Amino acid sequence: MGSPGGWWGRKSTPAKVETYTRWSFHFIALSEPTVIGVTAFGHVEARFALLLMVPVAAHVALAMVTASRALDWTCGRRPQPLRLLWALGAVTAALAVTALVLSRHGPGGEDTATVLGSVFGATLSYGVGMMALGVKDRRNVVRLVLGYGAGAGLVAWPAGMPALGALAAAAFLTAASGFFAATSCFSVWLLKAVYALDEARETRARLAVAEERLRFGRDLHDVMGRNLAVIALKSELAVQLARRERPEAVEQMIEVQRIAQESQREVREVVRGYRRADLEAELHGARGVLRAAGIDCEVSGGTDGLPAEVQSALGWVVREATTNVLRHGDAKKCTVTVLRPEGRVVLTVRNDGATAPHGSSRTGGTGLAGLRERLSAVGGTLDAGEAGDGEFSLVAEVPLTARPALEVAS
Repeated sequence: MGSPGGWWGRKSTPAKVETYTRWSFHFIALSEPTVIGVTAFGHVEARFALLLMVPVAAHVALAMVTASRALDWTCGRRPQPLRLLWALGAVTAALAVTALVLSRHGPGGEDTATVLGSVFGATLSYGVGMMALGVKDRRNVVRLVLGYGAGAGLVAWPAGMPALGALAAAAFLTAASGFFAATSCFSVWLLKAVYALDEARETRARLAVAEERLRFGRDLHDVMGRNLAVIALKSELAVQLARRERPEAVEQMIEVQRIAQESQREVREVVRGYRRADLEAELHGARGVLRAAGIDCEVSGGTDGLPAEVQSALGWVVREATTNVLRHGDAKKCTVTVLRPEGRVVLTVRNDGATAPHGSSRTGGTGLAGLRERLSAVGGTLDAGEAGDGEFSLVAEVPLTARPALEVAS
């Protein structure tokens, strides 16, 4: 069993907001019997107060279930809980009307009427607020609030309440239920906005990868398209010349061989440029991307004079670490430090999202395994894992006398 902090820390930001919203409305629902109970046990005998709390508790339980299903519907996990909404509306109206009629015409004195009046007001206010969570159109929420408020006044007047008192009750209940309904609508809007922002961040990361693939595809097409067309034409010409036993066929095939070798060299250049990462550019890009995602990023240290192969290897470390911070955990701050002790370069990336495993342990994960391969090619090492105090640390160390990295597609 993990600690509560670990359970909370492993949640994403949208999941945290959803959990907070869900439990907030559960506690709001539980405040209904608290308000009624304080009034009841302070004015009437305990047995009557306990008896009164039975239907109130049933109303609260129904409201909590409805709120939970309505939030599931908001997050797209369940259909709209129409039956529960109708049931909650009917129970709310029935309990409120019963309490109002008993307060005006039932047994008991003024204290009993006060307690039943609190049941009348609290039931309507909290019930309408909970129902607003499952209403799709905000105009329907306004109709819901005005309808219950007007209905309270129309029922209170025939029940024996003076016209002015019924009007005041209707106004008060409209304001109270409107406040709870507005709270529900704002909470639903905020929850949807957080999920939309999280989805947009994931989409942005996918688009960045797709854009880089398209760029590589365009570069490769530009390099290979013309050369392959020339090779095809010269090969066809060589075939025709060979069939005629012309010596020029050999010259054409020599030219085909030269173009093929040139194409191979150009492809290597494209792949080399695609796989080589500039450390300063990666640091600048990481700072911009993380800050755009709402993560405070601080970069310190210089990169001047570092060998190209060292910059390329460490640039890939920054790129992978930035991707991990964005895609995993719930970091609020990230620091990137470049230190240059004697004869080596140490790059450290720390963030406060250690509860998310960044796709790996200290030794696992395909992303970190790929980085270790790149660093080992220049004599470097990589260490990654939780650094304590809720932080995740990634440390890459490369000697300044690094041997050149192996070229790809050689």
